[in-house]
Amino acid sequence: MRDITADDLEALATGAWILGTGGGGNPYMGLLNMRELYRDGRRCRLMAPDELDDGDAVAVVSAMGAPLVGRERLKDPRPIVRSVEIMQAATGVRFRALMSLEVGGGNAFQPFLAAALMDLPVVDADCMGRAFPEGQMTSFAVGGLSNAPMAMADIRDNEVVFLRAESWTRMERMARRVCVEWGSTAATCLAPRTGREVKDWGIPGTTTRAIALGRAVAAARAAHTDPVAAIVEAEGGRRLFVAKVRDVARRTTEGFLRGTATLEGLDADRGRTMTIDFQNEFAVAWADGEAVAMTPDLICVIDSVDGEAVGTEMLRYGQRVSVVVLPAPPVFLSPDGLALVGPRAFGHDLDFRSAFEASADAGD
Repeated sequence: MRDITADDLEALATGAWILGTGGGGNPYMGLLNMRELYRDGRRCRLMAPDELDDGDAVAVVSAMGAPLVGRERLKDPRPIVRSVEIMQAATGVRFRALMSLEVGGGNAFQPFLAAALMDLPVVDADCMGRAFPEGQMTSFAVGGLSNAPMAMADIRDNEVVFLRAESWTRMERMARRVCVEWGSTAATCLAPRTGREVKDWGIPGTTTRAIALGRAVAAARAAHTDPVAAIVEAEGGRRLFVAKVRDVARRTTEGFLRGTATLEGLDADRGRTMTIDFQNEFAVAWADGEAVAMTPDLICVIDSVDGEAVGTEMLRYGQRVSVVVLPAPPVFLSPDGLALVGPRAFGHDLDFRSAFEASADAGD
């Protein structure tokens, strides 16, 4: 177990935003809250999954909602704490630690916001290895673990506990309806996980990974080298496309931000066009009509100058960006994993083909 420093939090914001693949919520608001909590003397600790006893209970927390709403509303750590308290009251479980649902985007900060107030450690793991838009898109669901109970809270003192659901997808749909009713934003505590389940089915080391990625970008900025190249090197990724944003069509519906970004190629990609479909996160990238990257590989749109990730809610005409693809967590490459997070789960009639397979075929 180690202390998380203020510098770690700064790096986490950069790295988690990249791993958010356009979604997960902008980490900036969570970072502002953590700066304030640290100024007040609060501190957080990070523990490896192997430090958990098999019978320990872990609270898996997240913020649910549409990215545009999250950008307009300051984060408050109290609802996420309240969702954990509701879960403890409903189940009688006393939590040993907290853990993020997804390391991507602002949800990387949710366990730290609660931990700073509850004096609990945060487990260095999540169950997505990135950000996904729906609650069933997890390594725990791939493992067939329980989807219930689930607790939700908001800033207006509304609280809900779902005791049972017929499936992970049904739980997501019921919770999403409540979230929409609350203004497309809610704090959630998912089904308690045991230490054994976290070790067997969690994706370990993801917070450390995000911090290291953020530090790599900061080092490139300080050295005045290419931060996008630093991301590719740190993550074993590929730079697919260099472009400017030509058009964005998006809408907030059913608690999601959905749409398409159209990019006009620059430099070596001049004369080419890329379109990227998204549902909170980027799902499929098409270059001149050919699908060149798709979920669960991570499609990241990065500011070409400073290496900062660009969220789906922040895309604007004229932005100079690089499209980078990073490898998917292996757990999602199984048939069960692809059924949950592959392109068909997002409405695209495509068989998953990794951008790294395409790279190998081309000798790149």
